[in-house]
Amino acid sequence: MTLMKSLMGAAATLALTAGAALAEPALIFDLGGKFDKSFNEAAFGGAQRWAEETGGTFREIELQSEAQREQALRRFAEVGANPVITMGFAMADPLSAVAADYPDTKFVAVDVTWLDAPNIRQIGFAEHEGSYLVGMMAAMASKSNTVGFVGGMDIPLIRHFGCGYAQGVMAVNPDATVIANMTGTTPAAWNDPVKGSELTKAQISQGADVIYAAAGGTGVGVLQTAADEGILSIGVDSNQNHLHPGKVLTSMLKRVDVAVYDAMKAGADLETGVFNMGLAEEGVGYALDDNNAPLVSAEMKAAVDAARQKIIDGELNVVSYYDNDTCPAIKF
Repeated sequence: MTLMKSLMGAAATLALTAGAALAEPALIFDLGGKFDKSFNEAAFGGAQRWAEETGGTFREIELQSEAQREQALRRFAEVGANPVITMGFAMADPLSAVAADYPDTKFVAVDVTWLDAPNIRQIGFAEHEGSYLVGMMAAMASKSNTVGFVGGMDIPLIRHFGCGYAQGVMAVNPDATVIANMTGTTPAAWNDPVKGSELTKAQISQGADVIYAAAGGTGVGVLQTAADEGILSIGVDSNQNHLHPGKVLTSMLKRVDVAVYDAMKAGADLETGVFNMGLAEEGVGYALDDNNAPLVSAEMKAAVDAARQKIIDGELNVVSYYDNDTCPAIKF
């Protein structure tokens, strides 16, 4: 059985320095916890897969505050963990402050692609491409011609999801309405299922009958309320279809599990630089399994798969929110 070394609180973090140097990888989850059923849990799944296949062990920490970010990076590097894998854009500044002090340590930054450091593997995802596909599915499944989007923290990354989603919706039904709400402007927005539920009810009152949640742990509240209210939802990052079988239309897969698995497998030989994972690299996609198969018609699947191939072939361009910090298809 894999030995999981959890670092919770200052005392545990300081205790790291007492042990002998290790050649284990380490994983730093973003706020919201490793069992958020979304972004962090996908990362944990990739780490578990590596551990099960290799018999190896890895260190981990579930951050409880912003102050722990830099502290965790330094402590893991000091005990010889390699690579040190970080989740989320908010690790960018701490990595900038730490990476140069540990040139022999390889770091991995998931959702960060703009740092200038030779010992960091930076991984970005084409979330807008995968979101385009589930947007098409939302429009095809909607009976009211109104669909919703609930984002987590209001940052460009989440607007990137929403922009792709809205373009997919409009490609199927130019007359559709897309209602969009963000949960908040602080990291607490990733772990507020009650607010996710409230936003879902508000969107339902405006006619939405399919709602896409790109909100980390907050999305659990979106999916639960959608199921309770008799409408469809769309999950994100992990395959969330099983949370409410027959009620979740699909999930937009963001393969952070693959990114974490590959990093742990490479170990200290990890190649650094900037890497982007889109449809062509199977870094994003949509989930189809026994839990949602009755909801996805053959026509829907054919249309989405055709669009997927066109995007890969360069015949269909999904506009990125990052290109101009705006998206005409959706109002946030």
